[in-house]
Amino acid sequence: MTTQPTAERIPTPARGPLPQGAASARRTPNHVACVMDGNGRWAQSRSLPRTSGHSAAEAAVIDVIEAARNSGVRWLSLYAFSTENWDRPGTEVDFLMRLVRRVVRKHALLLHARGVRCRFLGASDPRIPPALAQDIEDLMTLTADNRRMTLTVAFGHGGRRDIVEAARSLLRSGATADSVTEQSFAGHLPYPDTPDVDLVIRTSGEQRISNFMLWQVAYAEWIFPAVLWPDFRASHFLQCLHTYQQRDRRFGGVLTPDTGGPSS
Repeated sequence: MTTQPTAERIPTPARGPLPQGAASARRTPNHVACVMDGNGRWAQSRSLPRTSGHSAAEAAVIDVIEAARNSGVRWLSLYAFSTENWDRPGTEVDFLMRLVRRVVRKHALLLHARGVRCRFLGASDPRIPPALAQDIEDLMTLTADNRRMTLTVAFGHGGRRDIVEAARSLLRSGATADSVTEQSFAGHLPYPDTPDVDLVIRTSGEQRISNFMLWQVAYAEWIFPAVLWPDFRASHFLQCLHTYQQRDRRFGGVLTPDTGGPSS
């Protein structure tokens, strides 16, 4: 009988100032992605409408962006809205569109001042309201030259759709079957300069990929804290970085005793 893995229990830390140097520079992941799960359950546990959970998620988003930037993470990706989420009730989808627009407009100048370059995966979806699409475009233009950290918001994103679109683009370029490599294929994905994800954090304890950046997470480490996303804070994020730093990444090989690095 196979035992199912349990979610990693990351204790809720005491509130207080962020400890200096809490996330060691030792093996700090270059690219961290977060599946922001648990908004609905957070609201349900408080007898609130699901929309209240989405509103409460804003504080977690800002806290994690600051924690990642201060820890030396160069790429941060947040899964905000999937291609499948369009099937949710229209009132909830409409609320999310208004909420994202408010958050984008509220924090645009702060993100720019912090040196954060903002990108959006899936924002070309025609179902996104024009006003929101324009605000997203304005934010990306405003922050395009920033290099302190790249924040990618997956909004209207689907990993399978990205792979299909990359295949179509490759075919349109005239590539022959024998000429296709992993590198050439990756060059047709959205934002091909995006590095592979090193660490994925999925909150709420659920253990699914959910069609998120399927190509980029191929060799990512996964951590599943039981904390619901609206309660997730910088200290939880730092604990996840610490857990990541304790792991040995072998990429399908074995660790060699002389260097400690992976070898096939």
